[in-house]
Amino acid sequence: MSKIRVAVLMGGRSSEREVSLASGQEVMNNLNPERYEAASFDPATDLGALVAKAGDFDVAFPALHGPFGEDGTIQGFLELLGLPYVGSGVLASALCMDKAATKKVYRINDLPVANDLVIRKNSDSGLEVRRAFGAWGSPVVVKPLNQGSSVGLTIAKDWPEAVKALEAAWELYPVAMLEQFVDGRELTCAVLGNDDCRALPPIEIIPGEGHQFFDYQAKYTLGHCQEICPARLPARETETIMELAVKAHQVLGCRGMSRTDFILSPVGEFRLLETNTLPGITPNSLLPKAVRAAGIEFGQLLDELVNLALEGTPLIK
Repeated sequence: MSKIRVAVLMGGRSSEREVSLASGQEVMNNLNPERYEAASFDPATDLGALVAKAGDFDVAFPALHGPFGEDGTIQGFLELLGLPYVGSGVLASALCMDKAATKKVYRINDLPVANDLVIRKNSDSGLEVRRAFGAWGSPVVVKPLNQGSSVGLTIAKDWPEAVKALEAAWELYPVAMLEQFVDGRELTCAVLGNDDCRALPPIEIIPGEGHQFFDYQAKYTLGHCQEICPARLPARETETIMELAVKAHQVLGCRGMSRTDFILSPVGEFRLLETNTLPGITPNSLLPKAVRAAGIEFGQLLDELVNLALEGTPLIK
């Protein structure tokens, strides 16, 4: 049987470039050489080479995060090349990258979320922020609409701080979201599969000293947070979060893998924050931890993701 030829896409142009390079290298290091022939491409510099060599590959593995990698752009590019790829399609990728659109789909499907307000650059932000504080109290969360890994996210304790945070968020993207702050435990739950999917053990995230929340530094700096997998939850709450993660994966149209982030309030109410379609797969990332807790080797995870990408596609050309 011929080896499966894999084009691993890593790097890219987003603020998460370094994380993507680490994720891509982890894929390259763990694809079984007896099953796969792999080559890497950086979309920041190698798109022409990928076009020229697309016919040499059976499948692409985007190990990309953030804009231009996780937002449907590279997925559309791969579809134009006729190259199957790991992960969600154009629509689900674009949908999940837009936090407001994601939450609209959550709400339509009765998935619980916090209150929010979308504010565009150059709008009367001061008035909008005052209204948010009046309705929700303090603090509020400010985040750009299309960034991952908590890039640009601020927890603002008063409206002047929130206005300043909005201006910083608009430097990354001209639309931002104000969100009601929900105090509680930070959790995440990954899902594997296409139409028939399953949740992996949920993870509880405890940010370390000096971190208000699970920010970029806490995510990717060893020792800056505690990640407990499986999460310390009663059986009923474990079942609930896994059901919510699977439903989010399905209603958003995700394929291959996803990871949905949650807050669990002190009274036991879950709130969905966002769904990631290409979660990090570095050695310190959350998805590999959940995979290990489920008794799956990392190489087996890659096998499953490639098989899901090729579902309905002959493995041998």
